[in-house]
Amino acid sequence: MKYPYIIIDDDHESVLKMQSAFDSFSNYFLLGTADNYDDAVNLVLEHNPKLIVLEIDPVNKESRLSLALINELHRFVKNMPRIIVLTKGKELAYEALKNEVFDYLLKPINIHELRKTIMKFERNVEDTPTTICIKSYGDYRFVDTDDIVYLQADNNSTDLYINNGDTITAFKTLKHFENTLPPQFVRIHNSYIINMSYVSRIHLGNNVVYIKNSKIQLPFSKSYKKNVDLIISLIANNDGKEL
Repeated sequence: MKYPYIIIDDDHESVLKMQSAFDSFSNYFLLGTADNYDDAVNLVLEHNPKLIVLEIDPVNKESRLSLALINELHRFVKNMPRIIVLTKGKELAYEALKNEVFDYLLKPINIHELRKTIMKFERNVEDTPTTICIKSYGDYRFVDTDDIVYLQADNNSTDLYINNGDTITAFKTLKHFENTLPPQFVRIHNSYIINMSYVSRIHLGNNVVYIKNSKIQLPFSKSYKKNVDLIISLIANNDGKEL
């Protein structure tokens, strides 16, 4: 599984060091960085990462980076990302843990400590069930998320297309699934979310994504072009292996 993360830090050199450390772990990809409070909130709300690395003792106090950012996110985000706090001293780390952050790391970054944090994060994430329940008038369908090829919006319901050819209708919006499905599910259109594992081809000129072992072509819109570029980057960086 691929895990998207963002870095929130006003120290450019520190950001580069953190990104370099994460590069040692091939199943993590950087969605973006922010160096101030407002940009950080917008970045999280836009990309819905699974993991946030947050500096709470910034070089520039005008950046307003602090634990207060976590409280702000709680106002808008239903499923909060795991937050790893960066600090220069254990005093702030203690304050961070009282705010129920996932973990903390002391600067300068130690790759061995980061590895421990990542292992704990993945164990925590893997404890989350990969089977979802679709209820329809007393009929309960249990679906493994790995079997979902793509999802299509249909007014206030969503059709799930399964790799065995079945189609299941869920009385939930596409936005609901965008916020709850694992990271390999990416929204490419107002009407479509696709499982990256089933992408065989992307044609930028025609604005379509092709599904493996089928003739299905799904359109993507310009407003989600950034997500399509992300899919291309991830598949290319993974040497064509299944995500």
